[in-house]
Amino acid sequence: KYLDQAKYFLDMRGKTTIRQTYSQSQAPVVNQKEAVGHAVRAGYMYAGMADVAALTGDSSYIKAIDDIWNNIVGKKYYLTGGVGALHWGEAFGANYELPNKTAYNETCAAIAQVYLNQRMFLLHGDAKYIDCLERTLYNGVISGMSIDGGRFFYPNPLAADGKYKFNADNTLERQPWFGCACCPSNLSRFIPSVPGYFYAVKGNKVYVNLFASSKADLTVNGKTVDFTVDTKYPWNGDIALTIGKNKAGQFNLAIRIPGWMRGQVVPSDLYKFEDNTKTPWSITVNGKKVDGTLEKGYFSISRKWKKGDVVRIHFDMQPRLVKANDKVEADRGRIAVERGPLVYCAETADNQYDIFRFVMPKQPQFTVNDAPQLLNGIKTISVEGTYLKTDDQGSVLSKSAQLKLIPYYAWNHRGVGKMLVWIPQGLSLMDE
Repeated sequence: KYLDQAKYFLDMRGKTTIRQTYSQSQAPVVNQKEAVGHAVRAGYMYAGMADVAALTGDSSYIKAIDDIWNNIVGKKYYLTGGVGALHWGEAFGANYELPNKTAYNETCAAIAQVYLNQRMFLLHGDAKYIDCLERTLYNGVISGMSIDGGRFFYPNPLAADGKYKFNADNTLERQPWFGCACCPSNLSRFIPSVPGYFYAVKGNKVYVNLFASSKADLTVNGKTVDFTVDTKYPWNGDIALTIGKNKAGQFNLAIRIPGWMRGQVVPSDLYKFEDNTKTPWSITVNGKKVDGTLEKGYFSISRKWKKGDVVRIHFDMQPRLVKANDKVEADRGRIAVERGPLVYCAETADNQYDIFRFVMPKQPQFTVNDAPQLLNGIKTISVEGTYLKTDDQGSVLSKSAQLKLIPYYAWNHRGVGKMLVWIPQGLSLMDE
């Protein structure tokens, strides 16, 4: 009865007197091809469309939600996994309209993208949806909450000048509460649900989707399997999965090989890696390389597992340069830095000069440093580049400078200042 009710609500879109893009009711849902309107409401509705598509097998629903998802990831998706470019209407913008300082990227919209991508995975069984889920989770969602869990962002911009009051209630910092408090309460219900996204089961296949230290008790073909995972991901790419009791005998372990590990920033041409860095990965069972197949982003190992079997996964995590599609006007002449699933940013607190005037070299040399006492323990990235300034006569002067980067989710914990994800490269210096 819930499926029937959900489908009824969806089927009535575009057939009543209310027809507007704000509420995604401008046309029947099966005729929609583009993500429009209020980005939170849209994400929830699109998640419902994916559920109806999966549960009914309705080809018109499947085509519509595939078109909408492709539009998001191909033209309206921030590098941090956030969506909703416009403050007006808290809405999706036009194709490739992805401003940085004025980005809305509501925290609730990021959570809705997790819901949508999880359901798209359940519909199609493709790792590309979990790649997007992970990107949004590690960057666009948790940036909305302070490290201590007590202060919140409503929007999540990709640049800040220390003056533009981007947050709800006209503020520059995370706040303990808002007049419209959807984001704090949404995070409060979402964070405890995160373990439910780690694994999935279909028939005799166990999908390992997200990587975190955990203990899993699963039912495979009606029989119990348990295993533990030990890792410090996303700070390093070493993961150990140890089989416990296994009454299912032989089953297929499908391990997601992240898109960023396979040379793909997102499953579209919206972003691409600018460098030629090789990022190898490896998987062993009990210390020996194993045969397997790589399909839809998963490395599958089928065998009769026994208690004590150890699967070791290694992902190489070098900092990578990312470039946006030239159609994204806000990011032309700029690059961003990622390491593993984390997007990095520069912040005033770590750089005692105007970070908007730093220019990244064409072939930067990155240094990764452990910072266990900083922001609850992170890895920072440092790079040498050029700082440009003008003298009293208006001449441009340059000097060498070091830029320190931190994970984007951790910014705005040390007072108001400037922040930048997309950094000018070469001679294409532009202030935000």
